[in-house]
Amino acid sequence: MSNTRKTLVIISPGFPADEADSTCIPPQQVFVKALKEVSPELHVIVLTLQYPFFSRTYDWHGVQVISFGTEKSSRPYRALVMLRVWRRLRQIRRKHKVAGLLSFWLDKSAFVAEIFAKRHGLQHYCWLLGQDAKAGNRFFHRIKPDGASLVAISDFVARNLHGNYGVLPQHVIPVGVNTALFDAAAVEKDIDILGAGSLIPLKQYHIFLELIKALRDSHPHLRTVICGDGPEMEHLRAKVKELGITDNVSLIGERPHADVLRLMQQAKIFLHPSNYEGFSTVCLEALCAGARVLSFIRPMEANIPNWSIATDQAHMQALLKDMLRQQPTAYPSFVPYRVQDTARAIIRLFDPGMLPHL
Repeated sequence: MSNTRKTLVIISPGFPADEADSTCIPPQQVFVKALKEVSPELHVIVLTLQYPFFSRTYDWHGVQVISFGTEKSSRPYRALVMLRVWRRLRQIRRKHKVAGLLSFWLDKSAFVAEIFAKRHGLQHYCWLLGQDAKAGNRFFHRIKPDGASLVAISDFVARNLHGNYGVLPQHVIPVGVNTALFDAAAVEKDIDILGAGSLIPLKQYHIFLELIKALRDSHPHLRTVICGDGPEMEHLRAKVKELGITDNVSLIGERPHADVLRLMQQAKIFLHPSNYEGFSTVCLEALCAGARVLSFIRPMEANIPNWSIATDQAHMQALLKDMLRQQPTAYPSFVPYRVQDTARAIIRLFDPGMLPHL
């Protein structure tokens, strides 16, 4: 063992291909950076199994990333990749003082981490980040985790997993926001309603458009923006024309993370009509940016200031109408969870001694 510093090994299905790749799992990017910020002596190694679509080791903001990605999907090739992952984990264990393994999502990443951890007497925690808590996750039955090894990103995810599998995660650690990423200068609030995220059916952006149509009669000059890309883009473009709201809605596509945060600072209301969310980081970022948030999913049992929850589309429309009627003189920033606290909470699971003494 050539390195006496403790090493945390993270296994994920994907990770940024380089430092400019800001749109690949932004919350996890911010979290990994925070690990280094709160514990500078901690050595972090990330193994990414699927994305980026190349196989090599590279540096990402001082973090060693080992990619096993490929676009090949045959069963023999996948088995070969898993063999390479296993061999690399053994090399890491021989070379470094491994504190434990953290897997992002209860999927193949967690499966590999769990088997390796059990084989070598290491700690493994799986961070449940959303849809992996839904019914039908085949990896749950393959891993058979207990609650002690599961970390839920929200109370909602913990309840969902318990309802589907009868196992309650013993740890709830929400993803946090890095306030340093926001522009400190005052920004004009010139966007009435903003939406941001992947344009997939789960996110229900058709409801966003239907709500704008319903509100336009009373607010003819409503300015709204949807930031993101995905398979629903063409359908949404057609629906904007069908509803006659081209003057009110801008579909601007995918933007770098920094640009999305800037748009949030311009927004008065952040609307998130998704029908399932583990804990939407974009909602937390919008709160930090001074926007009021409206969604269907309640992530935590406790109420979060400036975040309203709708029970259905009609209720969401009524809440939006009331929010638009209000004209606040200020839009204060609210940060319920900071990413530095998230990083500290994860580190404490493995070894509180890895945190510097203040």
